[in-house]
Amino acid sequence: MTVAAMWEARAADGRAAELTAWVHAAALPALRGSAGLERTEVLGAPGGRVLLVTWWDGAPVAVADPPADLVARPVHRWEFTSQHVE
Repeated sequence: MTVAAMWEARAADGRAAELTAWVHAAALPALRGSAGLERTEVLGAPGGRVLLVTWWDGAPVAVADPPADLVARPVHRWEFTSQHVE
């Protein structure tokens, strides 16, 4: 069973680049080598949003919260189970 875990944070004003750098420097290295991790992808969106999507064979490992001063609101997290792939 493939599970996609989505982690989304909105950067504090003017701190999107720092938040993205934190994801690359802290969140991604913490996940590397985790059992079942198949793929990771980091995306950016307007409004200083940073999205980390991870694909897992089994239960996902939780992504940590960034430092509070980098975010405008609490991190959002969702998990999805694959239903169909073409």
